[in-house]
Amino acid sequence: MDEKFKKIAMENSDTIVHMWLDEVGSLKDYNYTSSISEELFESTNREFVNVIFSSIKKQGNSKSLEDFSEKLINLGWPLSYITDGLQVFRRVTIDYILSQSDQVDSAYISNVIKSVDNWVEPIIRQLVNEYSGSWEHIVSLQRVALQELSAPLIPVMDWITIMPLIGTIDTERAKLIMENLLEGVIKHNSEVVLIDITGVPVVDTMVAHHIIQAAEAVRLIGSTCILVGIRPEIAQTIVNLGIDLGKFPTKSSLKKGFRKALEITGRQVVDLDKKYGEIEEMIDSLGGE
Repeated sequence: MDEKFKKIAMENSDTIVHMWLDEVGSLKDYNYTSSISEELFESTNREFVNVIFSSIKKQGNSKSLEDFSEKLINLGWPLSYITDGLQVFRRVTIDYILSQSDQVDSAYISNVIKSVDNWVEPIIRQLVNEYSGSWEHIVSLQRVALQELSAPLIPVMDWITIMPLIGTIDTERAKLIMENLLEGVIKHNSEVVLIDITGVPVVDTMVAHHIIQAAEAVRLIGSTCILVGIRPEIAQTIVNLGIDLGKFPTKSSLKKGFRKALEITGRQVVDLDKKYGEIEEMIDSLGGE
């Protein structure tokens, strides 16, 4: 009986596809795809229904289902598009098969529903699993990227690197800061690391403790840590909390911190205009003599 119903569906696939496209098109505003262009929506719908029929015909086509779910993830389409589309396919296919029989009783209806469910349910299961797996993978990659961005170590010149921090610092992020600092200092052969807390809204005892730990760890591997971006309100908070930041240099701005870093590494910022002026004066004085 199942093969009989499948034959009806396959031989009349064009009709079922048109019925499916009409009904799915009416759901565009309800499954969060209303912002998608008509052209993309229609082409994706046709690809979707082709994947469904291909899977039914081959009794499971994992590659096409996997590729389609990955495409939807990349397009940013919701999972409801898959579930709604398959439920519509189930409904229109059952209605069409029933319409092709002259005599329909409860047993016949039950057999049709059972057969179509046997086709659709594995597709729903696999598409949802593939979608969820792809989504979790992308979220995992994004989490790693965000973690890397949350504590970046930027080499600005030989022996000097900067770690700009923005946002709140919790225990997990503090651990990441420590790891990135130590790995980066060795990787970039840094003699000085500037930790810029200009973008950190609150510096409490815990945050200061983590920063001190990070600076001490950097010192133990032979480098100097300079804390920059200490605003007046943060300086006052640190004093009121009795936090000792005397073990490493602190500066109010990144510019001042960078000058200090140059000094530590045996360099300095030179005003070229002033320097050239002095040289010209020297040359003029030699010429006068």
